[in-house]
Amino acid sequence: MNLKQFKKLKLLDKPGVYFFKKASEILYIGKATSLRDRVKSYFGKDLIDTRGPVILDMVFKADTVKWTQTDSVLEALILEAELIKKYQPKYNTKEKSDKSFNFVCITKETKDDLPKVIIKRGRDIETEVQKFSRIFGPYPNGSQLKLAVSMIRKIFPFLDDKSKNYAEFYRQIGLVPDLKDKRMYLENIKNIKLFFEGKKKKILQNLKKEMQIYAKAREFEKAGEIKRQVFALGHINDIALIKVKAGEGKIFSPAPFFGRIKGTKVGPSDMKILPSSTFTRIEAYDIAHMGGKNMVGVMVVVEDGDVNKNEYRKFKIKTQENANDTGALREVLERRFAHGEWRTPDVIIVDGGVAQINATKKIFKKQDLDIKVLAVLKDERHRPKNILGDKNLAQKYEHEILLANSEAHRFAIKYHKDLRNKNFLS
Repeated sequence: MNLKQFKKLKLLDKPGVYFFKKASEILYIGKATSLRDRVKSYFGKDLIDTRGPVILDMVFKADTVKWTQTDSVLEALILEAELIKKYQPKYNTKEKSDKSFNFVCITKETKDDLPKVIIKRGRDIETEVQKFSRIFGPYPNGSQLKLAVSMIRKIFPFLDDKSKNYAEFYRQIGLVPDLKDKRMYLENIKNIKLFFEGKKKKILQNLKKEMQIYAKAREFEKAGEIKRQVFALGHINDIALIKVKAGEGKIFSPAPFFGRIKGTKVGPSDMKILPSSTFTRIEAYDIAHMGGKNMVGVMVVVEDGDVNKNEYRKFKIKTQENANDTGALREVLERRFAHGEWRTPDVIIVDGGVAQINATKKIFKKQDLDIKVLAVLKDERHRPKNILGDKNLAQKYEHEILLANSEAHRFAIKYHKDLRNKNFLS
């Protein structure tokens, strides 16, 4: 297949799965953020450098491209794996063994345990296959799969291998449902299976029936939870899965925000294509105390342009006995990044100036972390005066940065007051 033949195809700028074919044989299956841009990338002059000789050979042999559009990148990722498993295209499996790939495994229900959803390497499944009711995959990209599973978990909370030790904590942040309702939990598992089978329409039908059942029984809280699931399925925000790689997709900056900081006004002319990916997780930190007493630190999270209060964290300062805000920040960051199970942010916002930025960068250098750092400088009335750090980021993400910083300040003050009142009464 050549560029001239490609130009005759009417591919859409939508997510989906594409198939390179020779006659009736499927040679290769891939997923795309943008079907049009992704398939176009196979006809660039740098194909052999970006994809290698195997894929170049595949493109040369193919005589047509077919595709299936999906509602989201998340669904494209899952559909891709199912179709690769079904058709076993030789160019998908030519260079790597399934044993190194990742699989989503759902354990069987037993007398003592409810089903769990876990991620396993192919090589680790062979000896445990009897434990699982369903196995989905393979998924070549482990990091993407973890992101996908975390998105699904926000819609259908489930148990995993860590839930036994962190059950109450997971329940509080919405990763585990109320296990008193076994029926609802098993429905979650059923719907997760259907999702990995690519049967979203069937899920929606099931959910609407369940919602009616709970509503008739006047269990309105449970009916409301299912209503939330229906909404979430129809509004999957999977920008974290989008990567601009080898011509795949065009990622645009968030909607313009007309700033309150002098020199950082953003308008329509600033809506430019980002070079690699868009930020999805911003963490902001702030310290609060009164003359060094009852010193606390907080972390707040903004994801995809909105706050995620389930991810907020509090830190009671242990190492500082005076009003050393920078020292307190170092302690908070060191404790935060000791949690390898927490998702790594794309950018961090600190309250302060150059000293806070430098302290943060020293910690990142020590731990070999590559994370952007910005600081919000305040005036004498504690209003945002300037954003220090990468000016392009400051301009493009002013709204998210100021939102995160403001929320961190509010959360820190509240935590400090609560602690102060508690200590006063004790």
